[in-house]
Amino acid sequence: MEPLPEGSNSNWADPGVYEVAAGVYRIPLPLPNDALRAVNVYAVTDGTNLVLVDSGWALTESRQLLADALKALDAEFGDVREFLITHVHRDHYTQAVALRREFGNRIALGKLEQPSLDASANPNQFPMQAQLDLLRLSDGQEVITALSKLFGSEPRHTEANLWEEPDEWLTPGRRAVLPDREFDVVHTPGHTNGHVVFVDGAANLLFSGDHVLPHITPSIGFQPVPAELPLNDYLDSLRLVRGMPDRRMLPAHGPVTDSVHARIDELLEHHRQRLETMAAQIEAGASTAFEAANRLGWTRRGRKLSEMDAFNQMLAVLETGAHLDLLVSQSKLAAEDVDGIRRYKTT
Repeated sequence: MEPLPEGSNSNWADPGVYEVAAGVYRIPLPLPNDALRAVNVYAVTDGTNLVLVDSGWALTESRQLLADALKALDAEFGDVREFLITHVHRDHYTQAVALRREFGNRIALGKLEQPSLDASANPNQFPMQAQLDLLRLSDGQEVITALSKLFGSEPRHTEANLWEEPDEWLTPGRRAVLPDREFDVVHTPGHTNGHVVFVDGAANLLFSGDHVLPHITPSIGFQPVPAELPLNDYLDSLRLVRGMPDRRMLPAHGPVTDSVHARIDELLEHHRQRLETMAAQIEAGASTAFEAANRLGWTRRGRKLSEMDAFNQMLAVLETGAHLDLLVSQSKLAAEDVDGIRRYKTT
């Protein structure tokens, strides 16, 4: 495996080492059985010191490909000074924990991820328990039944041991990354409460994690400890980054793109239209997030909710609920919890 210039391969998820800027390399790592296909880990190096932005999922195949990529940069796991993690989802965090146990690398993570990390580390808390509770509130028992068929009715927490605390809790501000390189840490809640992006102002780069993705809209509030209004947080975070200088975007999933502003404008417009569309479903007679989600098209193909797998049905229903709750907070809809189900109506 040899480093290649970014753009030399048409498939962004293909394994390799791609130079995206001076001293910055994109390393796609696999996500088996995941529609996202791969997660980008970024190596930042001055030839002597090495830092990774995100780490990948703790999987045998991912570890081997990361080892091969570092070898192409004349490095190995023990040379990684630290992992800078954008957020606490397993495809970003868990490989850093596994490698730290062997090689003593440091891990840095956004401070506001601590409640979700603590919940993930609790062996008595089932995975997606918070999402199941939100599905019940959304009248989504049908989706819960489908998830039970997929994962079992009593899923065991098999990854609780991979959620150790970082060595450093990141807070907003500038910090040294390499002896002659600094990043600005920017708190961008929405996808998760403690999500951060990293800005390399000197190189005009934004490591956007899952906050801004080039081809898909990130899931909103998918975390063990839910936020009250995750979509409001997300839209505020988009506007925050939109107010900064435009930069080249280095996303966690998908190819590098030249303008983060252009993609943020698309995402803001998407959610504006989605809010209008979801409000219209309540006006047309839907009363719950599940009912509204069933009336909508999903993905670029406009698929029906029933045409998607159970996991993506769950994301769709919860995203619908996040939009409807934001409309309630804006006094454009009203809501009342009745017998454990949240019902919406026009004002």
